[in-house]
Amino acid sequence: MDLSIIDLASQAIAANVGKLEEAMLKEEQVDCPVQHHFYPGIYMREVHIKAGTFSIGHYQKTRHLNLFLKGSVNFIHEDGRSEILKAPMIFMSDPGRKVGFILEDMVWLNAYATDETEVHKLEETYLDKSNVWYKAQPNIDTTEDQEDFKTMLNEYGLTAEQVRQESERTEDLIPFPEGPISVAVMESPIEGKGLFTMANINEGDLIAPGRVNGKRTPAGRYINHSKNPTAVLIETPEGVNFVAKRDLQGNKGGYLGDEITIDYRTAIELSRRNI
Repeated sequence: MDLSIIDLASQAIAANVGKLEEAMLKEEQVDCPVQHHFYPGIYMREVHIKAGTFSIGHYQKTRHLNLFLKGSVNFIHEDGRSEILKAPMIFMSDPGRKVGFILEDMVWLNAYATDETEVHKLEETYLDKSNVWYKAQPNIDTTEDQEDFKTMLNEYGLTAEQVRQESERTEDLIPFPEGPISVAVMESPIEGKGLFTMANINEGDLIAPGRVNGKRTPAGRYINHSKNPTAVLIETPEGVNFVAKRDLQGNKGGYLGDEITIDYRTAIELSRRNI
């Protein structure tokens, strides 16, 4: 085979990443589970991608550490060079976009020195998501959820402003516990910000802790109300967990996973029992 063909293809891809991203987002997306790791002074974003996938990452704004733990990838540099990378590798990379064809099932981590633990703030700091990506996100009709939210307010004699003020309180907030977590706070079609799955979660499995020893985690703060919730609240000796009410779809290629929601009625009743 004439290897110059690969070089020419790589150069064409590097020069037209934006157009390629737009075209690829119109195609069927594949599972692309992401886990977020939080440790003192360190945030790591872990992504798993299956062999046979052509992948375009978001633009990285900063120089950062890469931990390539598993697999191999035909990596296309921004200058059009093509290179086969094989795990394990640890290296620094400059700002830019990672583009490549996954040759063997891949596990890749990006690591950042930071004390921030809210994923939406981390992504705003380190990633630049294109307008094409934002436009490709599916439109979800949340009319039923919003109407049921109003009904719930009337049932309990509450106002939307009271609920918002409760969400915005910060004196009882804590980060997620140390270790990996497969959820993220993102812009929600229901209201403000919401909690989304970043990896597939099976019915009955733990999604995230919502309250630990009387303190709220980001999940407890940002989870939205739904008439048909995707999660239930389970009391534990330490607090309250969110558990999947059905199988949940995680991050899928260029799309966010399912939004995690609860029926606020159950949260209110639980709170009243514990007063």
